[in-house]
Amino acid sequence: MPRQKNSRRNPHRPHAGSAKLDLMPVTIAIVGAGSRGTTYAASAVKAGAQIVAVAEPRAAARAQFTEAEHFEDWRELLERPRLADIAVIATQDQYHAEPAVALAGKGYHLLLEKPMATSEADCSRIVQAAEDAGVMLAVCHVLRYTPYSRALKQVVDSGRIGDIVSVEHLEPVGWWHQAHSYVRGNWRREDESSFMLMTKSCHDLDWLAYIIGRPAERVSSFGSLYEFRPERKPEGAADRCLDCAIEPTCAYSAPRIYTPFLDKPHKKWPLSIVTLDRTPEGLMTALREGPYGRCVYSCDNDVVDHQVVNIEYEGGVTASFTMTAFAAYSHRKTRIFGTRGSIDGDGETIAIHDFLNGPDVVDLGAVDGASAADGHGGGDQAIVDAFVEAVRTGDTGLILTNGRESLDSHRLVWAAEHARRTGTVVRL
Repeated sequence: MPRQKNSRRNPHRPHAGSAKLDLMPVTIAIVGAGSRGTTYAASAVKAGAQIVAVAEPRAAARAQFTEAEHFEDWRELLERPRLADIAVIATQDQYHAEPAVALAGKGYHLLLEKPMATSEADCSRIVQAAEDAGVMLAVCHVLRYTPYSRALKQVVDSGRIGDIVSVEHLEPVGWWHQAHSYVRGNWRREDESSFMLMTKSCHDLDWLAYIIGRPAERVSSFGSLYEFRPERKPEGAADRCLDCAIEPTCAYSAPRIYTPFLDKPHKKWPLSIVTLDRTPEGLMTALREGPYGRCVYSCDNDVVDHQVVNIEYEGGVTASFTMTAFAAYSHRKTRIFGTRGSIDGDGETIAIHDFLNGPDVVDLGAVDGASAADGHGGGDQAIVDAFVEAVRTGDTGLILTNGRESLDSHRLVWAAEHARRTGTVVRL
């Protein structure tokens, strides 16, 4: 989206001509102080913002914010005059809509974790509430903001490979990440969160829309839960890893996955989700008593572990997207085929084959790793930087996707999932 200066001054900040502008940091209220909420809070502090309030029911999670005012429930914020410029909404997915709508009405700009919400009606409510209140809304599609994506978008928009005709895009969720988040963890069940394509891969369908730059017209999809089912359980396996005779030979062993993170104190995730006691004893207690020590074949999960989505965009441009658990956890991989050249990208390197001038490589290096612990390739920090600056200056062009565009990409996700369930091609 082209950057355009918003002609209307941000009503919640001093006028750009005021000497106070640079003396007053953008202020933020964190709603939901889990892994994503604390990540965005840390990024906001790096961006020069100030965390002034946190709403979170868990006392231990609130205690991390020593300089902020504490609330057990976000509804308490409504009883007070607006305390901050921005509300970061990072509750669990099914609890996004109510605080987002209410806090927008209170005048808070919204930095909203993806997915926007778990129903189209709630997504629409959020967008409408932000528009009615005249506040900024950015959904945390962090992949748009990585240095890699910015560079790739520049190459595509330069016309160097001509018109995009087709795209292959892969999300390697990672075998252990699937086990952690989507078999044992918070996003394992549709009735407690949403389906896999929404909770994990709405990033990717949004990213394809950003790169291709055309509206989607038709979509089909296939996928299922292949591996993590009771009937796939190995003979002799127990219901918990710590009780299991074959645990030492199981790739999905919880001790095997989590123990190495004890020696990586700079990486809070994923161990922070399992236990706040980062000692061997604390970890073993959590695996013995909590959900993350369960056998992956004895959980109550129901989301898919692999899925393909085929999309036809305006003008006949096509894209295929593959999400799979059965890969190393790494950056997304993308191949783009144009009328004058092609691109192979891996999140760090952009290999260009120009039909006229030959090959070229843009090596961006490892900005950050692919995981949430590593900042999603720089995307976490970049989206917070952009949003804080947009609120500070009133320049909405810094935000790479508006509420309506995010709503459209979410609608594509729902259409793809409907296509998977019904075995049909869905027209948008």
